[in-house]
Amino acid sequence: MQKKGANISLKGYDDIFSTDQSRAEAQQERVQEIPLSELHPFEGHPFRVVDDEDMKKTVESVSDFGVLTPAIVRPDPDGGYEIISGHRRHRASELAGKETMPVIVRDLDDDAAIILMVDANLQRETILPSERAYAYKMKLDAIKHQGQRSDLTSGQVVQKLWSVEKVAEGTGESYKNVQRYIRLTELIPELLDMVDNGQLKFNPAVELSYLAREEQQHFLSAMDYAQAAPSLSQAQRIKKLAQEGECTLDAMCEIMNEVKKGELDRVTFKTDSLRKYFPKSYTSKQMEDKIIQLLEQWQKKREKSMER
Repeated sequence: MQKKGANISLKGYDDIFSTDQSRAEAQQERVQEIPLSELHPFEGHPFRVVDDEDMKKTVESVSDFGVLTPAIVRPDPDGGYEIISGHRRHRASELAGKETMPVIVRDLDDDAAIILMVDANLQRETILPSERAYAYKMKLDAIKHQGQRSDLTSGQVVQKLWSVEKVAEGTGESYKNVQRYIRLTELIPELLDMVDNGQLKFNPAVELSYLAREEQQHFLSAMDYAQAAPSLSQAQRIKKLAQEGECTLDAMCEIMNEVKKGELDRVTFKTDSLRKYFPKSYTSKQMEDKIIQLLEQWQKKREKSMER
């Protein structure tokens, strides 16, 4: 039962509420309540469904008000329904103890379903680089496949469908940046995970995607050897080595072991090496402040001794 007079904040709940167009379409189509057990994820769905803090908020909203925007599903020949848009709503409904959720059933072929699935999920506020990369690739492949179909005879239509610009429409990305994201799908999982967690920057990662998989594995060893992530310049030079057939582990280690610009004037300490000198309750900031304080005291003593 809905709470009377509740103040519902719509902003941020992308997984419950969709676009104005989706809501208008939902009103024109018949909404059905289908058991959660009959709904299963879209095959190859690139967007992760995580039980994080945002999911907790979504579960609370579903518990209080239900799912306000129906999911989009299609019949599965093997039984049940395949979720096209609404994977997070489905998970939130499960966690909220619901038995059914509102859905709209559409008969869509694979290509149309992929395009709708990608477009719906790109509305989410937080998307990992790997999710965006595989989503763009799936949509591009679907558009290309549509362009090859015999029922699309117009040369202009085919040409438009084949363009990466079609994928970029409505994303806020340039077609060149879409191409760069798609390049990330050529990375081995270990490197792609580093992009997701910020250990490896986007632009260097794009350059490294041109390395063969074996060369990428060797690059992981070079990173470990140097204990550093590559700059864009280093990644570009490593890519050039690969293009010239000279991308050996030794060559990559040599590039990765170079002192980067800006590091000559910087001294860094690992927290673990300093921790033994401080109380366990000290934060990194407290340790830094104490070190600066001790250095200032040391400097004053040094200046006094030089005056004598």
